Amino acid sequence: MRQAVQEEEFRKFVEARQRQLRRSAYLLCGDWHQAQDLTQMTLMKLYVAWGRVRRDGNVDAYARTILTRLFIDQWRRRKVREDPLDAVSEPAGGPDHSPELRLVMQAALMALPPRYRAVLVLRYWEDWSVEQTAEALRVTPGTVKSQSARGLARLRRLLDEQRAAEVSGP
Repeated sequence: MRQAVQEEEFRKFVEARQRQLRRSAYLLCGDWHQAQDLTQMTLMKLYVAWGRVRRDGNVDAYARTILTRLFIDQWRRRKVREDPLDAVSEPAGGPDHSPELRLVMQAALMALPPRYRAVLVLRYWEDWSVEQTAEALRVTPGTVKSQSARGLARLRRLLDEQRAAEVSGP
């Protein structure tokens, strides 16, 4: 009986949070198919630990930590074999406001090294604290602060370069 209750709780969690996890995964990797794979692997790992995680408390933080660690582990294994895409398609049903800005921001975010990208997504998209981000990435809070500052500076430079290229024209 308890197993059935736990499975129902897990099912409800997945229904409520799967879309948010997939969006976070997309922000990390820049590919909807890979984001879906990361989300599924995250949910599999979460299911295995569900009883303990549910009792311990913050299931969302645990899930995002799993997601981020899976992304970083995959990036380490694939970094030599993969080439970034020039264009990434949006899934149906995404927000319709300012698609041009979203594409520019997405391209700039994908140009960042994965560690900077992971820190920026967790800190500013997921609105995690420095300490939560540090714990998820297994680094010190000082590292999160410095990578946030460097990642934001590089993101600004990339966006400035993009604007300059648009102004100067082809």
